Amino acid sequence: MFEGFRLFQCQGEDGTEIHGITGGSGPPLLLLHGHPQTHVIWHKVAGALARHFTVVATDLRGYGDSGKPPGRPDHGNYAKRVMALDQVRVMAALGFDSFLLVGHDRGGRVAHRLAMDHPGKVRRMATLDIAPTLAMYEKTSMAFAKAYYHWFFLIQPAPFPETLIGADPDLYLSQTLGGRSAGLAPFTPEAYAEYLRCLRDPAAHHGLCEDYRASAGIDLDHDRADRDAGRKLSCDLLALWGGRGTVGTCFDPLAEWQAVARRVEGRALDCGHYMAEEAPEALLALLMPFLLGQDDQVCSNRDGG
Repeated sequence: MFEGFRLFQCQGEDGTEIHGITGGSGPPLLLLHGHPQTHVIWHKVAGALARHFTVVATDLRGYGDSGKPPGRPDHGNYAKRVMALDQVRVMAALGFDSFLLVGHDRGGRVAHRLAMDHPGKVRRMATLDIAPTLAMYEKTSMAFAKAYYHWFFLIQPAPFPETLIGADPDLYLSQTLGGRSAGLAPFTPEAYAEYLRCLRDPAAHHGLCEDYRASAGIDLDHDRADRDAGRKLSCDLLALWGGRGTVGTCFDPLAEWQAVARRVEGRALDCGHYMAEEAPEALLALLMPFLLGQDDQVCSNRDGG
């Protein structure tokens, strides 16, 4: 799925091993995946991106073939602050002091924290089908809670959700991926088999739960501290979301990103949540010029206030 790319392992924060792939040439571009997937989500777009960028795609801690340490009582070793430090360490080990950044789903939340904590590292950033975590929790509606039930299931104390996922990881994956607007159609057999291989690892059940537990606790503390201090993202931000997805239906993603970033542009694509696999050509058509610094391709509002 990634012809011309090579595998690597780097040591992240607190010694956690981070697995990834890299390929291509040009300015460094870091790609971060979402739940319950791995770096494989980028397989339909990585080749095109690698013609212009040195692409790095990693598995977040707790996912894929990256390390899955036991969660601490405060879930702090799965805080997005720590997960962002993993990625800073990876990019430094590969020789990149600053880079472009694209994050989907959970990877977008890591990207948000990375750009906030390390503004000098991020040249430009794109988020795919998310609004900021704090806004989504504070503005949760019945419609959102029903569609994103896993946000509230996965944060329950261990080992309850881990045990239920472990009882049938195949069912959990098919329901999670297939329960969105496009069903299972966007996922190639090769990609789906890789997601399933990784999800069958019992350590992954704990890792992904810890990711969500941190987001419902310590991550919100960090986000509120930013808000109270008036800190905003300083890099150019492109926010894209699926027009048929839950985020665009239940929230105003552009307005929410404008509240936390200084320079924002964005729009909906005619697809659901899994944008890189469901609408790769449409995604590339917007991502590529933005990452290359051609600023007139998207539309809309750019001043985050």
